[in-house]
Amino acid sequence: MAADLDVYRDWLKIDAPERPLNHYQLLRLKLFEDNAEKIRGNYRKLNAHVRKYATGEYEVESQALLNELAKAMLCLTDAARKEEYDHSLGRQSEVAIISGSMQDLLTRRGKLNREQLAEAEKYSQSLGMPLHQAVVQKKLLDSTTAMQFYAESQGVPFLDLTDIVVRDELLEKMSAVAARQHSCVPVLLDEGRLLIAAPHLASHELEDELSMRWSMPVSRVLCTAADVNRFIDEHYPRTKAEAELRAQNSADNPPPKPPGKAGQLFEKLKQWVKENSKKK
Repeated sequence: MAADLDVYRDWLKIDAPERPLNHYQLLRLKLFEDNAEKIRGNYRKLNAHVRKYATGEYEVESQALLNELAKAMLCLTDAARKEEYDHSLGRQSEVAIISGSMQDLLTRRGKLNREQLAEAEKYSQSLGMPLHQAVVQKKLLDSTTAMQFYAESQGVPFLDLTDIVVRDELLEKMSAVAARQHSCVPVLLDEGRLLIAAPHLASHELEDELSMRWSMPVSRVLCTAADVNRFIDEHYPRTKAEAELRAQNSADNPPPKPPGKAGQLFEKLKQWVKENSKKK
């Protein structure tokens, strides 16, 4: 039965005959939609719908489509990537996905009133804390909503890490030491580009380092601190990082071999111990 399944037609009710679908078709958006809130809203609805098929015989197809939806949303909510993508589809006009500062977005969309925003800004300035963290500390917004608005104000995408399944081969490309040190994780490979998620904007130095290490461009994706900490604890536990450090130290500082005849006797002794250990 799975052989007859067309997930786009049967699950998403998309009748367009051409394949592959472009990101706008996949997310059921008008061509060149610039409203990040609309893009994320359609993505969340489709994500929730496809999750209904995530268990049973269609688990593999469901997860593949969930990752495809995530890639489309991440591209269309990344200002730089969206501009490049839209031009590839023939767009002539300017991309206008960044719609203002975080303060402007919060008030214009009715998330905070002027008094609440002033309270959050004062708290942010007094503690030297970013505004998106201050609104959470003051319990004016939850961490996910605050991070979504911060991401939009910066022209970068936001991702809930529970929305995707990261392939093992991708996880293995990043060391546990790097993941824990930089609080960032690899999440997707998209058209020869590595997407890394973190609760902060990654430094250009880190992006350059990862780009050189993996020989591909790197794009940033924002997520909540709770999300990335859970992900790191699951895939890059402290014990794994400690084992990597021990292995590195051993490789950098191998034990010295005794010189001359003493060295020969030492090697014979080691061989004897090895052989007799096997006999026991």
